[in-house]
Amino acid sequence: MYEVSIKKSFSAAHVLKEIGGKCENLHGHNFMVEISVASCELNTEGILIDFRILKKWADEILEELDHKYLNEIEYFKETNPSSELIAKFIFDRISKHARCHRVEVSRVTVWESENARVSYNGSN
Repeated sequence: MYEVSIKKSFSAAHVLKEIGGKCENLHGHNFMVEISVASCELNTEGILIDFRILKKWADEILEELDHKYLNEIEYFKETNPSSELIAKFIFDRISKHARCHRVEVSRVTVWESENARVSYNGSN
């Protein structure tokens, strides 16, 4: 299995309701995101996917989140925009692109600080 990963960042604010503590107040993060795609097969050029393609997809998706109040984004209107659900949001969006290129998203990791991260891999 081959895996290609990229890192990107975005800044956003959110409120996490009903969890207790300071996170129930409006606050923001400079999020770091690592997106990994995988496949057992390489293309005819001997690569899994061009890094530029994966970065383009990530840029398009992160543009939806960057410098936004996450609670106002439709995806998060009925739930907390936690790092866990941000990872799932990105995973789901990237997966739509990846299928067209015959690769699978293997993992999306979101850091809300250098010491706190979550990963989502799509497994149930």
